[in-house]
Amino acid sequence: MATAFTTDPGDAASYAERVARHVPGLHDLHRMAGLLLAEHVPEDGRVLVLGAGGGLELRAFAREHPGWRFEGVDPSPAMIAQARQILGEQGGRVTWRQGYIDDAPDGPFDGAACLLTMHFLAREERQHTLRALHRRLGQGAPFVLAHHSFPLENGQQELWLGRNAAWLIAAGVPEAQAIGGMSTMRERLPVLAPEEEEHLLHAAGFRDVQLFFAALTFKGWIARA
Repeated sequence: MATAFTTDPGDAASYAERVARHVPGLHDLHRMAGLLLAEHVPEDGRVLVLGAGGGLELRAFAREHPGWRFEGVDPSPAMIAQARQILGEQGGRVTWRQGYIDDAPDGPFDGAACLLTMHFLAREERQHTLRALHRRLGQGAPFVLAHHSFPLENGQQELWLGRNAAWLIAAGVPEAQAIGGMSTMRERLPVLAPEEEEHLLHAAGFRDVQLFFAALTFKGWIARA
């Protein structure tokens, strides 16, 4: 699971603490994602996790669902190493692929998750990723995704970025750092509005698209292949 512009995740304890400070309700998001996947993933299911570096969601899924096995895909060797550290003995249930969706096995997988990653992808790359992921899922398999998505028009972008900065400042992030982070998001993250996110999911072949998570600038959806 990548966070905004992470290149050096640091040690496991500091990484987990930093991510939790930046994402409201992070641990609940992981629990909800696991519960939603479990509605259709069997007890011995195989789950594809895209952007799995860091390992926090994998650790949550593995703890709650001891029969699941995972394919973890991430482009960053440093983030994969961090995930291995965080997962510990649970790491034996994960097969790692360094790369992107096209480097993942063909499947079919019983379910998939992509948390805090898709907002890094430009629209065309995001559409390709969603279509390629859909092809790797069995019919009716669940897909859970969550990332930055908020209204962009009529001053809404600045409003929501300001709210995000206020959240970080309240969590102890220095004001200059929080405001600087919002400038980086504005300039470098290809954020899409929620309605556009849902349009791309439908265009990629997903159905039953439903919003299940909303926390300031973050949104999360559950869909079926």
